[in-house]
Amino acid sequence: MIPAQFDYARPASLDEACQALASDEDAKVLAGGQSLLPLLRMRLAYPSTLVDVGRLPDLRGVHDRGDHVFIGAMTTHDEVVRSEVVTAGCPLVALATAMVADRAIRHRGTFGGSLAHADPAGDLPAVVLALDGVLVARSANGEREIPAAGFFVDYLESALEPGEILTGVKIPKLGAGWGFHYEKFHRTAQSWAIVGVAAAVKRSNGAITEARIGLTNMGEKPLRARATEAALRGVELGDQVRLACEEAAADTSPPTDLHAQPDYRRHLARVLTHRAVRTAAGSP
Repeated sequence: MIPAQFDYARPASLDEACQALASDEDAKVLAGGQSLLPLLRMRLAYPSTLVDVGRLPDLRGVHDRGDHVFIGAMTTHDEVVRSEVVTAGCPLVALATAMVADRAIRHRGTFGGSLAHADPAGDLPAVVLALDGVLVARSANGEREIPAAGFFVDYLESALEPGEILTGVKIPKLGAGWGFHYEKFHRTAQSWAIVGVAAAVKRSNGAITEARIGLTNMGEKPLRARATEAALRGVELGDQVRLACEEAAADTSPPTDLHAQPDYRRHLARVLTHRAVRTAAGSP
């Protein structure tokens, strides 16, 4: 289909971009376009103006900032995957980003765009949620930080306010003793995850001391598997891990679509969580 008519702006600076958004409440930010452009073509989005931030250098790049890694919103998935800073400081991000769609999309799609789109079937929201990331937004009124736990509000709805641009994401470094894995079930490389699980596991003296688990496509927004996280504390690898992972689908509301029913997604969540936790904990 042909998109509805809209105006187009390409600001030369971040301040100009914020001003353009502030002057039009129906404007949308255009980054890599891998999420927004399909919505425009299907006329599921009707922005009056597209504000193209694709050439703003301030929004691009990966930076080691001591206790966290800062990923600029316009950094492409491919750049994130190839970044030694990301691989060393937050390997779960690198693992999951390498599984986003296919190579063509990873070369165009942006890290921040995936998060701002707030699709619960996207791979990265659950990862940033599991790692307690902090999202940084900028508007004509200044800058603010939004914890991931409060950023994803509902289906395709984030906490970004009108006039705000997501400028980057702070990913805390978890340090020594942690293992990571992202497990995903999907039909093809280009398709959304039917279910995905992001796991970060810390072990000490053979037992799990802490676990963080994010769930992809198990509700209207990305979720933490809090019951399983609690059940895994103090558990050694073995049947107890499997039993703890049986709680992974607790308090979830999986969607129904052409690809899977809720019961099947709950089953997948339990199986994939077990696999992800075992792999992150270093067990074959």
